[in-house]
Amino acid sequence: MGEVLSRRLAAVPEGGRRRRAARRSVHVGAGAPPDHRRRLLAVLAVVGLLFAIVASKVIDLQVLNPDRHLAWGVAQRFDTTVLAADRGAILDRNGAELAVSRPTRSVFVDPELIEEPAVAASAVAPLLGLDVDEVTAEMAGEGRFAYLARKVSADVADRIAALGLAGVAFLDESERYLPAGDSARSLLGQVDVDNQGISGLEAQFGDVLTGTPGEIRYERTPEGQTIAVGERDVVPAVPGDDLMLTLDRSIQFEAERLLAEQVAAVDAQGGIAIVSRPETGEILAMANVVRDPDSDEVVIGTNNAALTTQYEPGSVMKPVTIGAALEDGHVEPGSELYLPSTLPIYDYEIQEAEPRGPVTWDVSQILADSSNVGTVKIGQMLGPDRLHGALRSFGLAEPTELGFPNEAPGALPDPSDWSGTSLATIAIGQGVAVSPLQMLLAYNVIANDGRYVAPSLVAATVDGDGVERPSAPPTPRQVITPETAAELNVMMRSVVETGTGQLAAIPGYEVAGKTGTAWKLQDGGGYEDELGVRQYQSTFIGFVPAQQPALSVYVMIDEPSGSRYTGGATAAPVFSKLGSFALRRLGIAPPATDSANGGAVVDGGVGPAAAPGVEAVGEVGEDGRVRALPAGTPVAPPSTVPHGAQAEE
Repeated sequence: MGEVLSRRLAAVPEGGRRRRAARRSVHVGAGAPPDHRRRLLAVLAVVGLLFAIVASKVIDLQVLNPDRHLAWGVAQRFDTTVLAADRGAILDRNGAELAVSRPTRSVFVDPELIEEPAVAASAVAPLLGLDVDEVTAEMAGEGRFAYLARKVSADVADRIAALGLAGVAFLDESERYLPAGDSARSLLGQVDVDNQGISGLEAQFGDVLTGTPGEIRYERTPEGQTIAVGERDVVPAVPGDDLMLTLDRSIQFEAERLLAEQVAAVDAQGGIAIVSRPETGEILAMANVVRDPDSDEVVIGTNNAALTTQYEPGSVMKPVTIGAALEDGHVEPGSELYLPSTLPIYDYEIQEAEPRGPVTWDVSQILADSSNVGTVKIGQMLGPDRLHGALRSFGLAEPTELGFPNEAPGALPDPSDWSGTSLATIAIGQGVAVSPLQMLLAYNVIANDGRYVAPSLVAATVDGDGVERPSAPPTPRQVITPETAAELNVMMRSVVETGTGQLAAIPGYEVAGKTGTAWKLQDGGGYEDELGVRQYQSTFIGFVPAQQPALSVYVMIDEPSGSRYTGGATAAPVFSKLGSFALRRLGIAPPATDSANGGAVVDGGVGPAAAPGVEAVGEVGEDGRVRALPAGTPVAPPSTVPHGAQAEE
């Protein structure tokens, strides 16, 4: 056997023996094969990577972002509902509510809970005044929530609730409510369906009126049900601040009533009235009415035209022109001027409202009889630059400081752009555009010893704790001297005593004012409408008592019809009635002395406490503001102008 094996080994080549020996050494040697070592290293790398991932996750959870992950866990256990904040109220100067928020309900559906959408829709749609097919589509839609109607009436909500329909539910909301109805609605403005101000004071003071929402957080089950004994956190909503206006609700209502009555009587298209206190700039009433094109009824307007529109004012501009000439020393009240029957100006001819022959009138009579020729001659003494500067200094064609949305700025061309007739027309109030409030503020300069006082509509804000924060009073600026203002004051009294404004008289008081009857600029340009007829905007502005002005009143009637269309015939009577009411409402007695005449005693004058026929229904506080006494105090009826008084311009 050994010999045989030896012979076989001898027959194997040397190289073959070495390879076999090498293979035997692999099985017998101490080291592992190379491919097994690589696998081992790969496994170790994977284990290390997994360990690093787990370690980083632990560090993230325990060290870097523990709060975030805790919040995720809380979110799974808690739900949060936003608590809407009530919008602040808008009040008049005496605390009477003009706009408030009240609870209401909105109707929504959960489509997943409605088994027969068509049947449910046929019951709900008629109550909401909606199309059945549209409601059916909402009820059969996807998702868990869809509004059917926002802020429905209590009666409608109750009738829908009585149906007992699964999937039809209600959301508690709030809506804006005007306790005084439409009164002052154009000034107050509107809010949208989400209670965000979109016009008027609601928009301008939205940041003040809008409150801070709160929230309620409650614990729930995984199925979404509230845990009755679970944790609950409430952050109360903070209501918005109240806005206390300078308006007096009673005077506002009376202004609207008298305007509507007169607009209907003279078949006009609308009217504007403003009542203010010259000394403080406070607006007591700002009213406008319009004729509804569909019903032809006269209604309270939705556009606050006293601030958002501008017009060519006409002859009510004349006191400003004459006042500037008095201030510069060009004329005095008794200065006489020769007035031809007409006055050629380039290619135009200035005429009087009432034809007359040549006359010689003093400045007082020029104003009292509203002479166009006389005022133009006085304007020529001023020249373009001075007349332009005077109108600007009186606040005309300049935005007021109210900041009211869409306030009209007015329009007064620079003298370098004036034509040959511009000075003449601007001097008498044509070719220049102003807002009604700008025009009243110019008269307040005369009533207020020559000082311009910016207007104010907001007296104060009141927070949720009842703390009142008064608005900063305006800073007056001197426009003309007190002496010039006093001269104009006395001259303007003659307009009511013997001139074009006799229907503005208030028995027991002396009134200073001016009439104006201006051509109305048409949309297409020019002063004639599509029928070739001129329309008018007729104005009366004045202050009372003239001796110590406490109130100023602006009245404009838009497009009065018939032969009695002048400011003296249409606007002046409203001034008389409205001024009379406001005087009695605020308890302003006839004065005992005349400040415009150096403090002279008024003929037949009596002290405020002894004023005959005046029932005090107001009082002046330490801040100088007039506040009405509690409701129910007797108010004397407005006086009327004696029968037979005439006024034309």
